[in-house]
Amino acid sequence: MSTKLLPTEPVGSIPRPESLQKLYTSNADKNLLKQESDTATKETIRKFEETGSPIITDGEQSKSSFFSYVFEGLTNLGSGPLAIGFVDGHQRQLPLLLSGPFRYGQYADKFVTQAKKLTDKPIKVSVMSVNAITLIYPADGIAGYSRDEFIKDLVSEAAKEITLCFKAGAETVQIDWTEGRLSFKLDPSGGFLNEGIKLINEVIAQVPKEYHSRIGLHTCPGGDHDSTHSADVPYENLLSRIFEVNAGRFYLQLASEANYEAGLKEIGKNLRKGQVAYIGVIDPLIDQVETAEQVRDRILLAAKYIPLDQLGSTDDCGFSPFTDDLSTSRDTAFNKIKARIAGNALASEILLK
Repeated sequence: MSTKLLPTEPVGSIPRPESLQKLYTSNADKNLLKQESDTATKETIRKFEETGSPIITDGEQSKSSFFSYVFEGLTNLGSGPLAIGFVDGHQRQLPLLLSGPFRYGQYADKFVTQAKKLTDKPIKVSVMSVNAITLIYPADGIAGYSRDEFIKDLVSEAAKEITLCFKAGAETVQIDWTEGRLSFKLDPSGGFLNEGIKLINEVIAQVPKEYHSRIGLHTCPGGDHDSTHSADVPYENLLSRIFEVNAGRFYLQLASEANYEAGLKEIGKNLRKGQVAYIGVIDPLIDQVETAEQVRDRILLAAKYIPLDQLGSTDDCGFSPFTDDLSTSRDTAFNKIKARIAGNALASEILLK
């Protein structure tokens, strides 16, 4: 078999062990929670290594969620009026900023540092998109702290986080922009999408240029409790614009898309030189594990529309972005990852002869 392979990466989260999930949802003692999450992180990294994945994550075992970790420890937040609704009826509540200045409660470089102690494999880490965080600023403003000041602080904090992650040794830093497609529901005029592209580019511009090609952007219509928040929004609305972001790598949900090939065509039409499109070939929302042959065929179809030097594969989404998500088992998640890696190798054998 060819030793040359198309790039392949996971999106991020892995279902937490049931014992750890119970601790997260029961407000357990912080020391016990840290002990259990450290154990889960070590086990997750070991299982990731066993899949043969060229790049791994810590499975976000120590994150409260892909979204909320930046707010942990902050005392200037309250309960907000805005919640993101999913088609199965559940919601995710956003906090509300009560006063300025805005600072992150913690930065994701701590997760990189922990993971680097446990493996020699390249580490990938995800960070939250600034576009989503803008939603915590109140519509009626904050006395003495304007929205412009908030945005300036937010962009600075996000750029700081990404830079810290690379300095801690991350191979890839992925911005989770799950609200990209959702933006058309929040603002049908496209204003929220336009602001998101602008702000993410402002963040990237503040990160040292040497890291730009290793900054990634992930998008999906949500993937929480096997449900979505924006899969009904036409995907071309986002795919026609997403490559305006000055990132080097794009992790794009597609396996669960009703019209997989239409998405590939849109990506091929809009992908810019120097950007790599990692096509989603694994659907985390279903329990059935894809075969290596299914993954191979999805990649081969993608190669009809995307240049080989700009093509990679990934999972549609993380497998458990929130700590209370029990919809997918750890075994299923790792078996799906193994199928992606095997299928990627089969496709590489054909495409990279």
